[in-house]
Amino acid sequence: MMLEHVLVLSAYLFSVGLYGLITSQNMVRALMCLELILNAVNLHFVTFSDFFDSRQLKGAIFSILL
Repeated sequence: MMLEHVLVLSAYLFSVGLYGLITSQNMVRALMCLELILNAVNLHFVTFSDFFDSRQLKGAIFSILL
């Protein structure tokens, strides 16, 4: 998969999560949108770790701990 496709998907997840977090009036929905934001950040970590430093798993390990 190309780097640009994953970054566009991650940006889309982040923007949907941010919009939902701002507009939600329900606490459960706000927490679900916050989870979308964190998943987008984890996707960024794993993608950049694989793209720039494929021999070490720093991004994958950091995303597991986050």
